[in-house]
Amino acid sequence: MSTAAIVLAAGASRRLGRPKQLEPWGDTNLLGHVVGRTQAFPVDEVWVVLGYDSDRILAETELGDAGVVENPEWEEGIASSLRVGLDALARLSRCDTALIVIADQPEISAEVVDLLFESHAKAGKPVTVPKYRYSSGNPVLINRSLWPRVMSLEGDDGAKRLWLAHPDWVNEVWISDVHPRDVDTEIDVSDLKPRHPA
Repeated sequence: MSTAAIVLAAGASRRLGRPKQLEPWGDTNLLGHVVGRTQAFPVDEVWVVLGYDSDRILAETELGDAGVVENPEWEEGIASSLRVGLDALARLSRCDTALIVIADQPEISAEVVDLLFESHAKAGKPVTVPKYRYSSGNPVLINRSLWPRVMSLEGDDGAKRLWLAHPDWVNEVWISDVHPRDVDTEIDVSDLKPRHPA
């Protein structure tokens, strides 16, 4: 199974009031941190979908060898970023699976990703979703056969409603941890930002 990760990072961070992608995070910023972690996952390629303030984010973020996809319709919501990301993979990548990563979740663990890959390889279903204590979340693995269906979505709901409508497509992996937090507010930044030792 060859896999390309898509890091969705196109939003305007309205709740935080400044681009969360550029929030200082350890030795880099939040987006650089998430991309760096994603590059350490068992993936063959990493792509980043940018939208709001993309020129500044590109100038201030170290993305390594990750590919960059611009989403001109970022204001529509997450479905538009899924569309442009998967469209880029369909045209430019030979990978047969996409790992969808959300750029404001800095604490996705490598152990969870390994479990997803292991289960996906055995399940024979086109989608693998982590279920954190009864709440489904991210990241999600999607086979190329379903990319056109995901690319037909609109709005800001992501693909969850598609999985609910077609449960036979979905392989759920039960995770004992709580759902990883998003960085949406000042409290999230304060709670989740790495602390340098004194």
